[in-house]
Amino acid sequence: MQSLSWPIDELRVALAALLAGCNVEVLPEIDSTNTELMRRARAGNTSPVLLVAQRQTAGRGRLGRPWLSADVQDTGGALTFSLGLPLAPRDWSGLSLAVGVSVADSVDAGGERVRLKWPNDLWLDERKLGGILIETAWPQQAQGSDRYLVIGIGLNLAPRAAEGLATPPAWLRELDAGATAPDVLRRIGPPLVAAVLRFGQAGFAPFAARFAARDALAGREVVLSDGTAGRAQGVADNGALLVQGAGGIVPVTSAELSVRPQADR
Repeated sequence: MQSLSWPIDELRVALAALLAGCNVEVLPEIDSTNTELMRRARAGNTSPVLLVAQRQTAGRGRLGRPWLSADVQDTGGALTFSLGLPLAPRDWSGLSLAVGVSVADSVDAGGERVRLKWPNDLWLDERKLGGILIETAWPQQAQGSDRYLVIGIGLNLAPRAAEGLATPPAWLRELDAGATAPDVLRRIGPPLVAAVLRFGQAGFAPFAARFAARDALAGREVVLSDGTAGRAQGVADNGALLVQGAGGIVPVTSAELSVRPQADR
């Protein structure tokens, strides 16, 4: 079993400088980092934390789907972690897009290959590189408008089987042959915390242009999970997907919609 050296102390210092008291934990195995942080929050533990799993036994994706990834400690093939912190933005709309922008900028600084598929996927050359799962909990004895925010992120680092996947997988070592889970976490962690805090202050607006530059759906024909078809026209100020259909432009905001681009003609 591979032993990885995680920059725990380095990250604690960097994250605490942005978010007081933010801790960093690396667990050898857990069902799901998101599930664990939601459990803690509901029990009243709302301390900010970056929680990393070397192996997840029940990882979760959007709409309750399982998140399947290669084990970090067995193959070095994936990075899975969750960031938890109290947050009270005026509007939660567009948070997953802002998170996607931060992660994409961290792993692909040139902005040429990693794209963002609304609302929560990272793509590399039309294949899925990773995903984002955002959840919130009302802690016990919650005060004010703060909810406990949990942001789960999973990234493929090494090649993996495509069997059972709706979208073929991509992996980060196609961009950076030497990428390891600890190094990628070091690159992603501090900018992600800074981005989330910025979102808490100003919402989606500061991230809109950067999302547009990486928008994987803009100008493409799409079909929504309810059967509606049209052409994606970017996103609105609140992060809603804009779809031009026969009846005009429709903003799509529901988290219950899954969007699949049609093949370009």
